[in-house]
Amino acid sequence: MEYTKLKLEIAGGTAVITFCSPETLNALNSQALTELGDAVAEVKKAAAADRRLRALIITGEGKAFVAGADIKEMSSMGSVDAAGFSRFGNNVFAAIDNLPIPVIAAVNGYALGGGLELVLACDFAYAAETAKLGLPETTLGIIPGFGGSKRLADRIGKAAAKELVFTGRMIDTSEALRLRIVNRVVPAESLLDTVKTVVSEISKSSPNAACEVKELLNKCQDNSIEAMTALESNKFGLIFGHPDSAEGQKAFIDKRKPDWYKGDKS
Repeated sequence: MEYTKLKLEIAGGTAVITFCSPETLNALNSQALTELGDAVAEVKKAAAADRRLRALIITGEGKAFVAGADIKEMSSMGSVDAAGFSRFGNNVFAAIDNLPIPVIAAVNGYALGGGLELVLACDFAYAAETAKLGLPETTLGIIPGFGGSKRLADRIGKAAAKELVFTGRMIDTSEALRLRIVNRVVPAESLLDTVKTVVSEISKSSPNAACEVKELLNKCQDNSIEAMTALESNKFGLIFGHPDSAEGQKAFIDKRKPDWYKGDKS
C-alpha cells in the first residue's frame, strides 16, 4: 500500500508509523486520517499473520508529532461535514485503541489538538524533552473532535482535563509527566531507541496474554470492580487453554526462557 502522509515500517517485531509532512507540522487532514486508518489495518493484519509482531510505535518527523487537525481544511466545513470528519477520526482512533498489540506514542514534538488526542488513543506515551502538548480547540471556537475530552478526563481526572480544555493552554513535558499524560520524558535524540527498548521488554511476555490483558485494561474505566473481576476471572480461566499458558508455566518450572513461537508456522 502506498502512503504519502506517513511511512509504515514493519521489522524486527515492531511496526513504526511515522508522519512525514513536516511542512504542515504533520497536520491531520482527511488524507492523513485515511492513511492512518489504512496503516493501522495493515498492522493488525500483519500481527494476526505473525505473532512475533509485538507492538506499534507512532511518531512524527520534524518539529511535530502531530500539530493538530488541518484547520484550513476544517474551515470550509459545514456542520454535516464537520460531524462526519469527527466520526471518521473517532473510528480511526478507536482502531488504534483496540489494536490487539500495544501501541506506543513516541512524542517527538508538538502534539496539539488532534495530535494529543492521538497520543491519548495510544496505550501509553514517551516524550522528547522538547515536546509540547495541549488541546487548544476552544481558542479556535471549536471543541476536541476525536475523543480527546473523554480520554483526557479518563487519564488525568475531570477537573484537570477541564482546566486544560477550557484554557486551551500548551503544556511542557514536565507537566505532562506530572499529569501522567506521558509515562516518561527522555532526550529527543534517544526517544525512538528508548521506545524500541520498551518493545523488547514487551516481547518477553506472552503475545496472547498481552492481547487479553490489553482488552481487560481498556474496559476498566467504564465498569465496576465487580464487573471487572468477573470478566477477569473468566479470562483467567480461558487463557489456561491457550498454548502460551502451558509454555510459560513450564518454562518457569524448568528455569528457562519461554519460547512463545515454537508452535507457530515459520
